[in-house]
Amino acid sequence: MESNKEKLVDDVGSVVEAISADDENAAPLYQVESLCMRCTQNGTTRFLLTSIPHFRKVLLSAFECPHCGERNNEVQFAGEIQPRGCNYRLEVQSGDEKMFTRQVVKSESATIKIPELDFEIPPEAQRGSLSTVEGILVRAIDGLQALQEERKKVDPQTAEAIDQFLLKLRACATGESPFTFILDDPAGNSFIENPFAPSPDPSLSIKFYDRTPEQQALLGYLVDSSQIIEPTAGASMEEASNAANQIRQAHGSVGAVAGQRAIAQSNSAEMAEALFRYSAPEEVMTFPSTCGACAIKCETRMFVTRIPYFQEVIVMASTCDACGYRNSELKPGGRIPEKGKRIILRVKNINDLSRDVIKSDTASVRVPELDLELASGTLGGIVTTVEGLITKISESLERVHGFTFGDSLDDSKKNKWLDFKARLSKILSMAEPWTLILDDALANSFIAPATDDIKDDHQLMFEEYERSWEQNEELGLNDMDTSSADAAYNSTGVMSMQKTEE
Repeated sequence: MESNKEKLVDDVGSVVEAISADDENAAPLYQVESLCMRCTQNGTTRFLLTSIPHFRKVLLSAFECPHCGERNNEVQFAGEIQPRGCNYRLEVQSGDEKMFTRQVVKSESATIKIPELDFEIPPEAQRGSLSTVEGILVRAIDGLQALQEERKKVDPQTAEAIDQFLLKLRACATGESPFTFILDDPAGNSFIENPFAPSPDPSLSIKFYDRTPEQQALLGYLVDSSQIIEPTAGASMEEASNAANQIRQAHGSVGAVAGQRAIAQSNSAEMAEALFRYSAPEEVMTFPSTCGACAIKCETRMFVTRIPYFQEVIVMASTCDACGYRNSELKPGGRIPEKGKRIILRVKNINDLSRDVIKSDTASVRVPELDLELASGTLGGIVTTVEGLITKISESLERVHGFTFGDSLDDSKKNKWLDFKARLSKILSMAEPWTLILDDALANSFIAPATDDIKDDHQLMFEEYERSWEQNEELGLNDMDTSSADAAYNSTGVMSMQKTEE
C-alpha cells in the first residue's frame, strides 16, 4: 500500500466516483474524514480498490481514530454476484494449528455455521471481512463476551448458559476440540483458502448450488411473491426452504430435474457456431419470457438438434434489448442414462486442442500429468474446445484460489504455483502428450472425435460404469418416484385402446 499515492476526498460518494474512473492497475489509496462511533471525534477512513490474486476484485476500507485508538476494517466486493451460491465445508481436526491460519473471505451475505455446537453467525452479525478461521472465531467470542456483565445483572440464567457455550467455542478456537467450519454464501462471493491448490484438499469440500427464491429476494433480485414461502411459527428457514422446493417441484421430479439441469452457460453466438458444425436446426421456436437481469419482457429462442455419437440436445438462448443481457443454455434431451460415463482423450498433437468439448455441470475433470482434479460443478456446464477448457480451468484457479502470491506466502508454496502455471502452459504448447479425463455420472458430457467414424479414433476412449449409491443420492435419483406418472400413462393408454375398440 505504501507505493500507492494517497488522495484526499470530501465524502464516500466522491470515493465511489473516483474509484469507478480509475485504472484498476494503478488504483490509489483514498482518504475521507469520518466520525468515530466510540469517542464521537473525527477519524480517517482509507479506501483501496484492489484485486486479490486468484480470487476477484474487492474494495478494502480501514478506519482509524487518533483520539481513542479505535480501528476496524471491512471488505466489500466490487464485482458482480456470482451465477450460483457456494458452500465451503472445512473439517478442522484438534491440534492442527495450520487449519486456523487459513485465509477466509466472508461477504456480507454469508452465513458461518459450526454444527457440533449448533452455532450460527448470521450475515448481519459479521459484515464482509478478510480474516482467518481463527480470526472469525475470536471475533465471535469477543462479540458474545462483550455484554456478559450486563446480562449477569439482568438475566443470570442466560449469562450462565452463554459462559458454558463460550468454553466450548474457545476449545474450538484453540484447537482443543475438532469441529466443522461451514461457510455458506448465496451470492457466491465467499472463499476459504486451499493450501494444496490446484490439487483437492482432503479437509475442504466445495459445493455450488442454485439459489432459492427467498435467497434471490435477499440479494435484491426481483422475485415473484407467489414463489416465496413464508416460514410458519417455530419453523426454521431451512425447513421453509425444503417446503418451498416440495411445492415448486412435482412429485417424482427430483431425478428429472437433476438430469435435465442446464449443462452449458456460454455465449449464444459461440454455442451456435459450435453446434451448427454437426446439424442445423430444423425449426427455431420463439416464445416470450422475462429478463433475469432487469425483469423486462424479452424473447427466448429454442431448437432441438442431435450431435452424432452423443445425443439429442435442446438449445435455448435469451436476449434482452433493454439491458443487453444475454444467456444461453444447452440441455440434454431424452431419458437419464442408466450408467455413468468416463471419457479419456490422449492429446498428442496441436489439432487435438481444437476438438469440441461439452462438459456438463455434473462432470469432473482430471489431467493426471498436472496432478489436477476439479470436482463436478466447479466450472459449471460449458461448450468449448479442449484448449478452451484448459484455459477456463486456468482462469477459474486464478479467480477462486486466493492469496497465492500474498506477502505472507512462503517460497515453497509460491514456487509450487509458478511450477504449476509453467506446466499448464507447457501442455497447451504441446511440448509433450497429456491426458484429459471427463468423468460424468449422468453421461451428459462429450468430446468430439477427430475421424468420421468414432471407432477409428484410437486416442478417444469411453468407459461406462455403474453409479454408486452416493452418486445417485447426490443427483436425486434415489428419491425419484415415477409411479404417479406411470399410472397416468397406463390409464391414458387404456382409455385410448377403449376408444379405438368402440
